[in-house]
Amino acid sequence: MQTDDVREASEAMLMVAVGRFREEALAEVYRRHAGASFALAHRILTQRNLAEDVVQEVFLRLWNQPDKFDAGRGSLRSYLLAQTHGRSVDLVRSESSRRVREEREARSTAAAGYDLEREVWDLALEEHVREALAALSDGERAAIELAYFGGNTYREVAELLDEPEGTVKSRIRSGLLRLRGALVENGIGGEGGPWRET
Repeated sequence: MQTDDVREASEAMLMVAVGRFREEALAEVYRRHAGASFALAHRILTQRNLAEDVVQEVFLRLWNQPDKFDAGRGSLRSYLLAQTHGRSVDLVRSESSRRVREEREARSTAAAGYDLEREVWDLALEEHVREALAALSDGERAAIELAYFGGNTYREVAELLDEPEGTVKSRIRSGLLRLRGALVENGIGGEGGPWRET
């Protein structure tokens, strides 16, 4: 495949060539879609180096597993953006968990009265929140993660998910209500629950 042919090739032809490990085909896919992938990753992660890492990982995954792309389910760009979004949110989650863990450890070290029972409670609480999040619909979970873990406004979340702002607000509201319900069901929160200060 010559350079001119690559520039004119359809996405289907490019993906066939990527599947045959033709580097020029991957380079063309990168030329067409890396900018959009980087913009999305950077908006979620807000750090250039992390966004660059995510884009590199997404295109490397495409190179190593081109068969994961199914043209019948959408365009190559939407596939790459979905991969970018998923990996970026994973990173935000992992960074958020790391910060929570570090803060918990710092409090544990600083407060002499912090006992093992309280530490076990914190770990259990984290697990319950993770399970409650996993039970939400994909739309609710994505909106909540981008708003609360990613620190995005409703408008920014709407732009990232390509959804109307009203839909995003509604998903966040319903998702938070379901989260609260799941936590209360597990004896967390509510009046007299373990949220109270001791």
